[in-house]
This record gives sequence, structure tokens and C-alpha cells, in this order.
Amino acid sequence: MSEAEHPERVRREVTVEDVRQLMGASTPHFALQLRNRIAKLIDGLAPDDPARIEGEREIARLEQLGFAGETRGERGEEVMPPMPSVSAVPDPTPSGDLHH
Repeated sequence: MSEAEHPERVRREVTVEDVRQLMGASTPHFALQLRNRIAKLIDGLAPDDPARIEGEREIARLEQLGFAGETRGERGEEVMPPMPSVSAVPDPTPSGDLHH
């Protein structure tokens, strides 16, 4: 994923929707790149600007996601391993072995 910004986004006032469009692709693998793109996008906005507030909230979530990973699956389903993150320690169990 590139950290380059869409040209249309930089030619006009930043909106909450611009921030939300970037948030849509957030996974542990892309979280830190998305964090950087959102930080650039909201840089220079007033502290009370709705897009800045949404962006700062999303930056905090992306940092947590990027460093801690995410839990997959839903209650009642067989447990799926968490998505890896930049701080994840490799799982010593063989791939696909969910039963320790």
C-alpha cells in the first residue's frame, strides 16, 4: 500500500468522509501506513475540526491494531488465531494446528 495521497483529496478541504475512506482498508498489515496517510491528511487542520478529531481517533486505533493485531471470528465460532502484527511473537505451533 502506498502512502501517496489521492490528488483530489489534497486540492480541497479535508472532510470526515476523506478520513473514513482511508479507514476502510485497515488491517494489521496496513495499519501503520494508513496511520501515516491520515496524519498527513489532517496535518494543519484546527484542533476542533471534525476531520481532525476523527483522524486522531483513527490514528490511535490504527496504532493499537498495527502493534497488537486483531482478533478474528465471532462468539461461538471455533477460535481463529489473531492476525499478526509488527510486535507479534511467532506462534510456535505448526501452521493450522489450532488445538494446543
